[in-house]
Amino acid sequence: MRRFDWLLYVSALGLIVFVLFAQGDHADAPEAPPTVLETDGPTLPPPSPLDEQILIQVDAPKDGIGTAFALNRNGQWITARHVVDGCDSVSLLVAPGQYVPVESITLDPDHDLALISTGRSPNPVQLDLVTPLRIGTEGFHVGYPQGRPGEVATRLMSRSKLITRGRRDSSEPILAWAEFGRTRGLEGTLGGISGGPVFDAAGKVRGVIVAESPRRGRIYTAAPSSIETFLTSLNVSPEDGPAEAFDSETYGPRSDNARRLLQVVKVACTVAS
Repeated sequence: MRRFDWLLYVSALGLIVFVLFAQGDHADAPEAPPTVLETDGPTLPPPSPLDEQILIQVDAPKDGIGTAFALNRNGQWITARHVVDGCDSVSLLVAPGQYVPVESITLDPDHDLALISTGRSPNPVQLDLVTPLRIGTEGFHVGYPQGRPGEVATRLMSRSKLITRGRRDSSEPILAWAEFGRTRGLEGTLGGISGGPVFDAAGKVRGVIVAESPRRGRIYTAAPSSIETFLTSLNVSPEDGPAEAFDSETYGPRSDNARRLLQVVKVACTVAS
């Protein structure tokens, strides 16, 4: 595949990204197909007025499933705002059939991010919001697509801008990742993985999943600067937990380990009828 030129991927406003919740099957990660981007590309450029614009419509809240990951051992987790916004009750799956109720939810007024709190969180992830990202960097998105354990392998494409309409109007910087592998048997939408982490090859989290474009094979994550600003505003102190290296051959079992250690958990939203 020829070297990626990020300018070729700039497109006009109008791409609609659907975030849905469903059920599906899970299996080990498949062998990665041919890559779509070369690694070791240039440093991700700063935001630009020419960045691709992604439009999503946020409708009335309804029962659904998402993903969250632990920031520290104090029971603080981060997820996507749209996963928990408008829910009458939110809980985290910590064992088969065992959900822990969320004690509090803090929504980011400017970004698709939310902080949820419980009594404790035994194993946080390692968060890296500072190290510069490069075009072609591999990312491994972990969570509960279609309500089941699953993961997707991607490469970083470019910056984009998320335009939200409906229940709230907002505009925020995001990052676009191109899919090159996923859980065997997982087809169609990745709904349910929203709020989950994207790990880099070193096993450090570089973003929060906020949207997808199934037709184009794209996943979008909150920009590291947005996450850092949100956590700083709340005086949240991330801690380093266990970390394992990810690659295209091992991201299936590595993702399973992150879920087993409760670094990454399923989020259940319930809306009163």
